[in-house]
Amino acid sequence: MSGRTFSRRSLLASSATALGISVAGCSIGGGSNSGPTVGILEDRSGNFQLNGTSKWQATRLALEEINDDGGLLGEEIEIVDPDPQSDNSRYQELTEKLILQDQVDALWAGYSSATREAIRPIINENEQLYFYTTQYEGGVCDNTIFPVGATARQQLGIVTPYLADEFGDDIYIIAADYNFGQLSGDWVNVLAQENDYNIVGEEYIPLDETDFSSVINRIQDEDPDFIMSMLVGSNHENFYDQRATNEITDIPIGTSTTLAQGHEHIRYDPPALTNVYAGVSYMEEFGDQRDGENIVEDFYERWPDANYLNQEAQNNYFSVYLWAEAVEEAGTFDQQEVISVLEEGRDISAPSGELTLDGATHHMEHEMRVAVCDENHEISFTNNERIGPSFLRSEVEGGDGCNLKEQDKTTQYVPSDVYDV
Repeated sequence: MSGRTFSRRSLLASSATALGISVAGCSIGGGSNSGPTVGILEDRSGNFQLNGTSKWQATRLALEEINDDGGLLGEEIEIVDPDPQSDNSRYQELTEKLILQDQVDALWAGYSSATREAIRPIINENEQLYFYTTQYEGGVCDNTIFPVGATARQQLGIVTPYLADEFGDDIYIIAADYNFGQLSGDWVNVLAQENDYNIVGEEYIPLDETDFSSVINRIQDEDPDFIMSMLVGSNHENFYDQRATNEITDIPIGTSTTLAQGHEHIRYDPPALTNVYAGVSYMEEFGDQRDGENIVEDFYERWPDANYLNQEAQNNYFSVYLWAEAVEEAGTFDQQEVISVLEEGRDISAPSGELTLDGATHHMEHEMRVAVCDENHEISFTNNERIGPSFLRSEVEGGDGCNLKEQDKTTQYVPSDVYDV
């Protein structure tokens, strides 16, 4: 297994020529550059702009740093980054354009799992190297897709047992009513089966819902020891204000979506997020674990008006360097050659800690932790644990796992493939 600490000051010291930054931006041009071209499709408007903007900013930051240090293999990286506007039909159109017209060498795209699924057939048909960086439900096993964010098994697996140990075994599940939320709910049920917890209520909420009064009433009736929330998007954030208004902040909430993505603890006044516990790999408050580096300072120096360096943004950032290292080792931008290098497995020092790309599954071993939001919306961290992609690596296919080094696949495994949920 190969790998090293990535540093924008040293990664590309071997590149001979200092080059400027390409600002293809939202231009339709692209593809005219004889050097490498990278596509960024992250939401800067629409329902997911709050999460997507920081992903776009962090991706550009990393690519601009690389260009400032001389580019890759002596070539300037061209950036093509139109705004998909949180519209999955637009995502599909832009994905086809970036692959077929701009001929991008690597693609970073999409916040929601619904977006990933909308463009996934296009990615697979064209065998496009694609980094999906949002924490997600898990299970994707595709030849050219690298889902480098933490999976539900990793996030829920750190926070759910912590809350059960602290508060009790009775759990009420609320989650977004689409594949991410439904499969995340399944993972809470798996954890309940494994640990003898009790699911006392379970609801899946449409993405356009803003009124949670009836949900809150049902939660109060069941009186759980804690709530597991996998709500998604700006509409669902209303739950937290309504929770405070209805004075149920005494019921702890575990989550894989709140705090680390939408920085609700900053955007909402206390006590809305009091007693919320998130399973996270990274938050801005965690800083930078690399020696001599400070991603938070670098991020706000480049983007003074940025809102927050969220978990997915950090994933975008380190995965750009993961790709850059693989390109340098391969000595080419050829996507299949780069994928072969990535599939050897790589260690990398990211702002969140020491991480490992599991080459067979295309997923990461993450340093996971529980983020705790107190009554003043201050964040602290506890229960640090390194967790690998065990579901894909050793549970699916009768324990043989997903091994993309040995077998071509384009599938997504779900908890019911292994567990009775």
